[in-house]
Amino acid sequence: MNQQRLLFEYSPLFVLLCILLGLAYAYLLYKSKHPWPKRTNQILFVFRSILVSFLAFLLIGPILKLTLNEFENPAIVFLVDNSISVKEGMDSLQWQHIERQLESTRDELESQGYKVEMTSLDGNENSDFLFDHPTSDLNGAVRDRVGQYEGKNLAGLVVLSDGIYNSGSSPLYSPSRVPIHTIGVGDTTERIDLVLRNVLYNKIAYQGNQFPLRAEVLIRGINSQEIVVSAFQKGKLIARESKNSGNNSILDFDFQIDASEKGLQRIDIVVTPIGQERNRKNNYASAFIEVVEGKKKIVLVAPAPHPDIKAIRTVVEENANYEFVIHIPGIIDASPEALKPENIDLAIFQQVIDYSGKTTPLFKQLLEDGTSLFIMLGDRSNLRQLAANGIPVTFENPGQWDAVTPVINADFKDFGFSDKLNGIFARYPPARVPFGKFTYPPNANVLLYQRIGRVTTDRSLLFTTTSNDQKMAVLIGDGVWRWRLDEYAETQKTEGFDDVFSKLIQYLSTREDKRKFRSFPLQNEFTASEPVIFESQVYNELYEQVFGQKIEIELVDEKGEKFQYSYITSPGNSRYRIGGLTEGVFTYTSSTDLNGVKQSVKGEFLISEQNIESQNLTADFNLLRKWSANTGGNFYTANNLQNLEEDFAKIEAQSLIHSEESFNPLINLKLVFFFLLALISVEWFTRKYMGGY
Repeated sequence: MNQQRLLFEYSPLFVLLCILLGLAYAYLLYKSKHPWPKRTNQILFVFRSILVSFLAFLLIGPILKLTLNEFENPAIVFLVDNSISVKEGMDSLQWQHIERQLESTRDELESQGYKVEMTSLDGNENSDFLFDHPTSDLNGAVRDRVGQYEGKNLAGLVVLSDGIYNSGSSPLYSPSRVPIHTIGVGDTTERIDLVLRNVLYNKIAYQGNQFPLRAEVLIRGINSQEIVVSAFQKGKLIARESKNSGNNSILDFDFQIDASEKGLQRIDIVVTPIGQERNRKNNYASAFIEVVEGKKKIVLVAPAPHPDIKAIRTVVEENANYEFVIHIPGIIDASPEALKPENIDLAIFQQVIDYSGKTTPLFKQLLEDGTSLFIMLGDRSNLRQLAANGIPVTFENPGQWDAVTPVINADFKDFGFSDKLNGIFARYPPARVPFGKFTYPPNANVLLYQRIGRVTTDRSLLFTTTSNDQKMAVLIGDGVWRWRLDEYAETQKTEGFDDVFSKLIQYLSTREDKRKFRSFPLQNEFTASEPVIFESQVYNELYEQVFGQKIEIELVDEKGEKFQYSYITSPGNSRYRIGGLTEGVFTYTSSTDLNGVKQSVKGEFLISEQNIESQNLTADFNLLRKWSANTGGNFYTANNLQNLEEDFAKIEAQSLIHSEESFNPLINLKLVFFFLLALISVEWFTRKYMGGY
């Protein structure tokens, strides 16, 4: 319902004065005799009284207040768990019956005044659910739906699920501002089952050594049975172990595998099924180990402890192919042998050049020797002495500090990264950088720009440069540890931060690639549900990137089957997506013709299959009951969905009123202008027609 109200800048008593003024003015004008009849004189008197009164009324500043009320009906979101485990727990006839009941419930709720939305865990609003989602993140899906209705009239959520979650956090420990009602589907009967629950191993092994591999087998409904676990490589049995289950619910099987061949190696682990098992999809898994020749040495040098050191150290130590050494003089002293230039693949200097001079001699030594360097500036750095010590950054007037957020340069070509990283980095908290203008090499490759407030500047926050085959990266500022913590708080992951800095460290610690043709997958490992993305770069004699090149990609899987692809590069099309690949190790050969000479690049990558939905097919109605109780909702089964309709029928659908107020001075309204114009026009024409002047 819309409401209108008249407000005044002055006392409303002035309205009476305006009326008296209009009457007095009209009386003085029409009290004498005129050449028109008395009746016409009275009408003209009324017109002039209204005109003058209204004009005087406008002088006291009347304002028209308009209130627009919009009613928003309450919404109910049906969230359907479309994961594979739900499909395994019921047949098509059962789902058709449940689907008919859901449609009936939806129609009934809409007739009661509710707005009903039906969606799946992955946000698909299509009513034809395929139940093919590889994971079940119940808490994450609910959090996303509630977030979409922030500030809106959400009356509740109805979650149809088997209660099995295998991704994200437990829904039992996450508060909700709306009640969550749950509908339990699936089979709650405990099955006889052997589950290869987990395979533990190091992703990196060193050629010529043995590496440990542990298989954890979960035992359900079985006592005193012989459990056999085997390990295969390229179809050949390489290890086998047998244990009696006894009364145990979990058994561990440990193997020592030889790392004989260099490259990605696939080890298949198989639990021999027993006769009573119905679900045999969870009896096998594959481990993929990268066999390498040796570790790279990464040394981090700093004058004092700093939170940024922890953030970078965590990224480096996630890669088992690196050996990480910290050197903080007087606090953590590395061995002299570890600090020799010939033993260092990459040196990271934090807060260089420091005022105390603790790390400057070592920095000069490594700089002169041509060691790759990662420079991280901070408030302990003597910014006036950077250029004098070989760091190609010059500040005009250092002293003050500013707060900036990072923006990824989409044109950075030293290495590739995911397209979604800019969205992640845009939410990072500010880092501290020196205030004011500064210069850096014009041929530097900027990885991160500085954003000040909402404005993206052309100032570099992180750049790389190469001089005489020596690689160097410079981070203009500190406080990047906040980025990693903030990303984890937001997403429970740190993949954006880790992706950029791990690839930066890998790039710096790797010898310069002088090839004119580069082609590589953006990641070493992909899941079967995502496309493999190739980045291809072609350079001329001046190492300027050129386009219009036809890139041919040949993939070969573990069975020797070949797949051919090709595309032509352009400034906006240097990447190629390949989907539909199955689990396994793929070798690739990318080739192009450059000035009549065929150039080729070889490598390998991994496709891993997510099979966690088959690990457990026993529905957990107890979790659904507790979840509903914790949020003020109710639990239902597929057989009593009519109770859901009845429960909502007892609750009056409360609409949410959104009010919008506007204030318009009455003198600005066109209707008022035309009304006054009509009054004075009629009066004027009447007087002229009757012979007045």
